[in-house]
Amino acid sequence: MVLVLGVDAGGTASRAVVVTRDGTVTGRGSAGPGNPTATGPAAARSIGAAVREALGGHDPASVRAGVVGIAGAGIMVDPLIAAAFDRAWTECGLTCPVAIVGDAVTAFAAGTPAHSGAVLIAGTGAVAARIDNWRVGRTADGLGWLLGDEGSGLWLGLQAVRAVARAWSTPTVDTGLAATIAAHTEATTCDELVHWAGRQQPGAFAALAPLVCACAVAGDPLAERLTADAAARLVATLGELGPPDGPVVLAGSLLTRTTPVRAAVLATLAGPVATARDPAVGAAWLALRQVTDPAEAARLHPRMLLDVVPAAGPLPGAAGGGARQVIP
Repeated sequence: MVLVLGVDAGGTASRAVVVTRDGTVTGRGSAGPGNPTATGPAAARSIGAAVREALGGHDPASVRAGVVGIAGAGIMVDPLIAAAFDRAWTECGLTCPVAIVGDAVTAFAAGTPAHSGAVLIAGTGAVAARIDNWRVGRTADGLGWLLGDEGSGLWLGLQAVRAVARAWSTPTVDTGLAATIAAHTEATTCDELVHWAGRQQPGAFAALAPLVCACAVAGDPLAERLTADAAARLVATLGELGPPDGPVVLAGSLLTRTTPVRAAVLATLAGPVATARDPAVGAAWLALRQVTDPAEAARLHPRMLLDVVPAAGPLPGAAGGGARQVIP
C-alpha cells in the first residue's frame, strides 16, 4: 500500500493525517504545539507524536511522501531545528522525503487544487499571501498583534475592550456588547475593566471575538461596526497583494466559520472564492501530487477536501451567509 502524510503544525496543536493513494484518509493523530518559532525543537517532538498516532499499525516504509505546513517555515534553516525534525522522522520510521512548507500553502491547498492564487487567513492573527505554484510569494500583514494582524480575532477582541472602556462613563455599563464584555471580564466599573486588560495575555482578547460576532448578529451597533471594520481591514490587507492569479482561499476561524466577518468579506470580494477545509488534508494532498499523476491528484482533490468539514466549527450564536462563494 502506498501512503502519504500531511501535517498541520499549529501554535496550539499539531494534527497529522495518513492518506492512501486513492485519497482515503486512513489515520489521524494529534499532539501538542508544532510551531518551532514558538517552542523550538519541542515542536518536532509534538509533530512526531501526531504522526505516530496517525500511522497506527501502518508500516512507516509505506509512506512515500510527506508535507508539513508550519507558520514561519523559514526557521528550518536553523541547524538545531532541522536536526530535531530529522530525528523525529527517524523515530517515526519514515524513510521518505518530508517537505516543510509555509502554512499559507497548506491552507490554500485545503481550499482549491489550483497552483496559484491568494489566501487570506484570519484567526488569532491575520495575514494574506500570494501563492505561486504552491509557494508563498508576497505577503501582507502577519505582523503580530502589536504591529498589525488587523481584522484578526485578537484585533477584534482588543478593539471591543478599548471601545467599551472609552464609552464607560456612567456608573452602569451599556447593554449589548458592553454588558457582554463586562460580564465576561467580571468588571463592574471602567477601572476594573482597565485592570483586567492589563493582567491578560494576548490570547485573552482573541477569546472575545466570538462574543463580538454573536453581538453583531444580535444587532448591537458597536459590534456591527467592529466586525464590519475587521472585514474591511482584511480585504484591504488582501488588496495589498494586487489581483490574484487564481482563486482566493479564505482560512482561519473568522473566515471559515459562519461569522459576520466572513459574510462581509464574501460580500466584498469579486471572482472565485473558496473556503479552506482541513489543512492537514491539504498538506496530504500536496504530498499525493508527488507520487501520482497531477491530473489524477486534481481529480481526487474534491473527494479529499470538499466533503470535509472546515477545521473549526460554527461560532456560538453567529449567523452566516455570503455571496459568490465558489469552491472549485
